[in-house]
Amino acid sequence: MTTSTEQTLDVINRHLHAFMTNQDVDGIVADYDRHAILHAPDGVYRGVDEIRRFFQAFLENLSEQTLALFRMRTQEAHDEVGYIVWSVGELIPLGTDTFVVKNGKIVQQ
Repeated sequence: MTTSTEQTLDVINRHLHAFMTNQDVDGIVADYDRHAILHAPDGVYRGVDEIRRFFQAFLENLSEQTLALFRMRTQEAHDEVGYIVWSVGELIPLGTDTFVVKNGKIVQQ
């Protein structure tokens, strides 16, 4: 039986793989509950349609050089909450994301 911590880590790993390896919007959005909420610097996105639009725009403006500089510094989870710390060279020396995962889907980020 999978624990909630293991499930949270599995979802985060799948999400990061879809983002980093494929830049696959469908794969990225598949990790979100249909009523999920994504908090971003420019606003709050509610539901998968808004989250899809966010990632489409984000990936369109992301260069391959930026992806090459991406480094995961910390990844951990406890029950339904996952936390990652990352950087993108000097461009973004410190970035973080917190995920709340329920029933195998991200419900809030």
